[in-house]
This record gives sequence, structure tokens and C-alpha cells, in this order.
Amino acid sequence: MILFSKFRFNKYIAITIWPFIIINKNYKGDEALVNHEKIHIKQQLELLWLPFFIWYFIEFFIRFLQYRNWHKAYLNISFEREAHLYERDFTYLENRKRYAFLKFLKP
Repeated sequence: MILFSKFRFNKYIAITIWPFIIINKNYKGDEALVNHEKIHIKQQLELLWLPFFIWYFIEFFIRFLQYRNWHKAYLNISFEREAHLYERDFTYLENRKRYAFLKFLKP
């Protein structure tokens, strides 16, 4: 379910918290953002809500220690790497294998 909000999540335009995709109502972009967030919905369904966010924040913390840069750490979280790579492939979710984000784990 997509919700539109005037709330802005720092510099990010959308956030997914299963079962909701919350998008800033002023966003005038394309469908790639929605597809990106739908990939996060699948990831959250696979891991369940709480384990997904625990993993997300632990991996973010590790990446932040690794890169010493907030944005670079965010971009290198396995969940984000998968979502960014396939956000413009609108058939990806039809063919995506379960736990596909695991192949995006890297040292």
C-alpha cells in the first residue's frame, strides 16, 4: 500500500515499512522509486519485519565503519544494492529468487 506524506525522511524521499511504502507527496519522479521500494517489501516479507530492520541497521553500522561515510554506507547495504540495481527493471520482482539480497553481501 502506497501512502503519500508531507514528512521528509532526511534527504530520502521514501521509506518502506511493511506493508506500507511512504513517499513524500511532493515527489515528481518516475516509477523506479516505487519499484525500488517494492523490492524492499519483498525483502521485508522474506526476513519478517523486525529481523529485516535489525539486519539493515547492523549492516549499515558495519558499512559505516568500513567507509566512514553515511551515504556510501547506505548505498552498500546488501538490501540497497539489490534495490538500486533492479529499480528500473519492472519485471524483476516476477523473476526474483527468494533471498536474492544475499548475493549482494560483500566484504
